[in-house]
Formats: sequence, structure tokens, C-alpha cells
Amino acid sequence: MPLTAHAQGVRLAIRLTPKAAKNYFGQVVTTADGSAWLKAYVTTIPEAGKANKALIKMLAKSLKLPARDISVASGATNRNKQLLIAGNSQDLTRRLDQWIKELAP
Repeated sequence: MPLTAHAQGVRLAIRLTPKAAKNYFGQVVTTADGSAWLKAYVTTIPEAGKANKALIKMLAKSLKLPARDISVASGATNRNKQLLIAGNSQDLTRRLDQWIKELAP
């Protein structure tokens, strides 16, 4: 699962693909080293943080959370990102786990 509890909330591992045909979240993929990433696609270009802002906006809307509670903790200029979602880690983990399961086809 691409979730990790954090002192300030939860970290969500995302593999972002910019310049996609549409904005959406894909499946969870596991890399050769065993780490899990949630695939995400945005139509914006990866320039001046636009793709990251689009990702945060899309995630906030999907989870019905304020965008101010979501930030890029690492990987701002990389496809592989760690997003920090601020809040109660137990509640967020339960909520995100259910949301990710609903994304699976």
C-alpha cells in the first residue's frame, strides 16, 4: 500500500504522469524494490509546479479535503512523489485505504 503514517498525518506515494489525455487516478503499482505507488495522471505540463498543483487539487477534490492540507513532501521535480496529507493519521489511513480500494477496477 502506498500509505505511510507520519507525525503530521499520512504520506501518500504517487507516480505522476503529466500531459495525459485526462485527469485521473490509476492503479497501485509495485516496483522491483517492493515499494508501492499510486499512479496519477494530469493534463497539465510539468512546468513551474503546475502539474503538482493540479495533482493536489485533484486529490483534494477526490478526498473532499482542503487543498491546504496536502503538500509535496518530496519529489517536487520527479515523477515519484511523496505527498503529505495533514490530519489524524489513523483516520486518514482508514479513509485513504478505502478510497484506493475503490479505485481498483
